[in-house]
Amino acid sequence: MTAALIRTIHVGCRQLGLDEDTRRELQLRVVGKASLSDMTAAEQQKVLDALKAEGFKPTGGAKAKRPAAARGDVRFCHVLWRLLSEAGALQKPGRAGLNAFLRSQFEGKWKSVPIDIDAMRDHDQINDVVQALKAMCRRAGVALK
Repeated sequence: MTAALIRTIHVGCRQLGLDEDTRRELQLRVVGKASLSDMTAAEQQKVLDALKAEGFKPTGGAKAKRPAAARGDVRFCHVLWRLLSEAGALQKPGRAGLNAFLRSQFEGKWKSVPIDIDAMRDHDQINDVVQALKAMCRRAGVALK
């Protein structure tokens, strides 16, 4: 956790516009050490708390957004799954639910079931998934255009 704290402290200093000398003065004032690497995790946390008191607002880090599936037919599977989710026909919506559906429905039918639908390359298997999702949509009363 120490490396993460050091990164957060550096981000905070950048956000507050503190140069290296000012940051080291702050660290000396708060914990009596000028170097972050010489501090314990508790001391680094005190420095971070001091930065927050000065106005630093951590953003929580950037969330990695997953790109859209490369294949159009796989994207269509995601669309059908989202429509089923919006209709309230699913117990487990989202990407994890779609992958769980894939494993539960096709584990015995196919030789190997991919962990993630976006990793699928076999057109026949993807077509099987599309047909199964269309059948679920019909049973749930979801209109397909």
